[in-house]
Amino acid sequence: MDRGINKVPFGYEERLDTRTGKGTLVFYDTFQDISDRQLERAASLATLRSFTKLVLYPLHEETARRIWKRPIEPYYKREQYLFDWRQEREEREDSGNITVENWEGKRKKYTPIEAALRHLMDVYTQPIFLYVSPAMANAFASFHSFEEWIGKIRLIISEPPPDAHPKLTKYRHRWEVEENC
Repeated sequence: MDRGINKVPFGYEERLDTRTGKGTLVFYDTFQDISDRQLERAASLATLRSFTKLVLYPLHEETARRIWKRPIEPYYKREQYLFDWRQEREEREDSGNITVENWEGKRKKYTPIEAALRHLMDVYTQPIFLYVSPAMANAFASFHSFEEWIGKIRLIISEPPPDAHPKLTKYRHRWEVEENC
């Protein structure tokens, strides 16, 4: 953020650019079991709600293994799938507001969700809305720092969680289901 002094003429009123939208929608997932249809739903949600940008944030294998303890495809394959999907979408329609975030790929190791959220808040327009699956929402709610972060971000869950974590139900006012959007 620029902290320099800006001089403006007397009587200047800042005009908000209607094209810039509001905040950033971050699709935070492994993207191993995500279909093109689910990606299209996230993109249409970002357009419908006038978000500045849709950020696709694939998790590194080490991060996913620590959360779910199951085998997962290599990071580069899942990332390439997202780049291919974005390229196909650009050929059909303008999708310049979709970004594939590769910060975890550069780190090449386990990244706690707290570090990922700090990075996202530093780089992208706020407020940050996390678009997650019910399983990811429950995993996030089970973390020690959930109560601190739920006050700084909002959650959009792709479908109603069948068995919501107790912390998730406690902060029901800070998240919504995509169907209700």
